[in-house]
Amino acid sequence: MKKSSLTKLDPKLLAQIHDLMVRARALEERMIRMYKQNEGYFWLGGPGEEAFNVPLGLQINKGQGLEHEFLHLHYRSSAILLGMGMEPMDALRQMKNTATDPFSGGRNFVNHYSIRKWNVVPVTSTIETQYATAIGTGLAQRKSRRPDCKGITIVNGGDAGTAEGEFASSLVWSTRPGEELPILFIVTHNAWGISTAAATQHGEKHIADRARAFGMPAVTINGTDVEESWAAIEEGMKYVREERKPYFIESKVSRLYGHSSASGANRAESEKDPLPEFEAKLEKAGVLTRKEMDEIRERYEVEMREKAAKVKTEPMPDPSSIYDFTYYKQRGKYF
Repeated sequence: MKKSSLTKLDPKLLAQIHDLMVRARALEERMIRMYKQNEGYFWLGGPGEEAFNVPLGLQINKGQGLEHEFLHLHYRSSAILLGMGMEPMDALRQMKNTATDPFSGGRNFVNHYSIRKWNVVPVTSTIETQYATAIGTGLAQRKSRRPDCKGITIVNGGDAGTAEGEFASSLVWSTRPGEELPILFIVTHNAWGISTAAATQHGEKHIADRARAFGMPAVTINGTDVEESWAAIEEGMKYVREERKPYFIESKVSRLYGHSSASGANRAESEKDPLPEFEAKLEKAGVLTRKEMDEIRERYEVEMREKAAKVKTEPMPDPSSIYDFTYYKQRGKYF
């Protein structure tokens, strides 16, 4: 594959991003089917955010410890984890709430990841509290005396949650003069808070303007464009890693299947889908043919169907384990 004047990134990287975007979409759509077939209790996820989340996942320096990224994610982040190398089977296990779910042992619902070996802090259902906990790892990384400690903290959330106090507090804590923290702030802005339109709630022109008020570099980007997303993430990570100060990205994304199963998890035809637009660009640039892309889609749909069928045969949690791991390594009742 030769680099085309129509694309800025290497064709092999573009093909890899496309492959992961399709895989992420097939995974989420399979979990939606599981919910509608009564094979899962609840669904919420990130279809429509793949063009931003996959490039983010691919650029993360994953590992355990302060020299690697700490991730404080929200519940629309499956494509980020797939970009990092997560096995889709594990996401399906959490959807089914099986005992084999490696993130919560079947005790939490879908897209609530927790991966210690990659510094993925447990995802919570309460919105925007992750911005407060991100301050903790940002402080730890700032105070590290190791010269090779170039790890940064990454936190993401939605536009509606920026009305929460934790979000405002995190902007204050991360920008104190002389005490700045190495945090990459991300708001994936899909213009909705469950069923409340963002246009009825936000007086500012861009959410990124709030970060600028604290002297923080901030950008607002089209998060449905792969190359624009890649460049913004690359620039933001470089700044935080080298300057050891915060950076803010507001990424405009889509919400293709509504808020969650609470609103039906039905396809919203009015929402912009980043996948066909990216595919049209790849085909025009000669990176992939339509036939190749159709085959990738078919392969992942079959893969997710087969994995979901296998998950159905796996055991559910034993009721006696209900108190296990309320605290780290704790088993049984803790009182």
